[in-house]
Amino acid sequence: MAEGTFIGGFTDHHVHLQLADPAGLADSRLGRVLDLGSEPDAIARLAADPPGISISYAGAFLTPPGGYPSDRAWAPAGSVREVADREDAETAVAEMSAAGASVIKIASNHDAGPVFADELIHAIVRIADRLGLPVVAHAEGAGQAQRMPALGVRALAHAPFTERLSDAEVSAQAGRIAWISTLAIHEGEAREIAIDNVRRFHAHGGTVRYGTDLGNGDLPVDLNPAEIAALREAGITGAALIRTLVPVAATVERRFLLPARDADPFDIEPAVAARIS
Repeated sequence: MAEGTFIGGFTDHHVHLQLADPAGLADSRLGRVLDLGSEPDAIARLAADPPGISISYAGAFLTPPGGYPSDRAWAPAGSVREVADREDAETAVAEMSAAGASVIKIASNHDAGPVFADELIHAIVRIADRLGLPVVAHAEGAGQAQRMPALGVRALAHAPFTERLSDAEVSAQAGRIAWISTLAIHEGEAREIAIDNVRRFHAHGGTVRYGTDLGNGDLPVDLNPAEIAALREAGITGAALIRTLVPVAATVERRFLLPARDADPFDIEPAVAARIS
């Protein structure tokens, strides 16, 4: 038998299963996904009877009244929860927790509408902390990514793509917040900015997590070759790439062989992560 490590698949840290075909996950090389925006009851039902992998989720986006993505046609009914004030935040976070959420997702897209004030984001973080729920933020628009670490947000749902962060800003973020990659959904300048930010964030020791925004366009329900290529372009290769993909433990029902390799232990070809019978 070939030498290597048995794993149960990799982790996609940013999906929207209401916008994709979750049935395809059963034959994918993923072992876990994190859904970052779906109607809470719908995603809870899917997670209770998953298609061969583990599903964690945030439930609905929390956003200010009229904030992103409340006006988007692609957002399923019930997948956006508008939050007006601190009292409403207490109720909204409790709703997501009761639905089985393991994280809370907030939207802060200044290019598409109103965003929460610092005080309310900080309040949401404190409320969520009491329930053991880290907060993940969609940060878009000038200055939005820079706000989040100081407010206690644990992860950015997208590596910053609106603007090139300064080296000082990247360095400051590296020890305080994780970035979920989603590099391949961008084109042109936004892609170049995101990859450059990730390259420097990774070089400063920042935590990058593989995520694709599955459901955003025609993306494969599996490991995404374009996302892997973009991570490599940002200088994340070899063992660092494996850490970004966060392998999950193998089970009797789901085992893949990850061969030992010095140069680059991950290759998305099926022979590298082939299901073992």
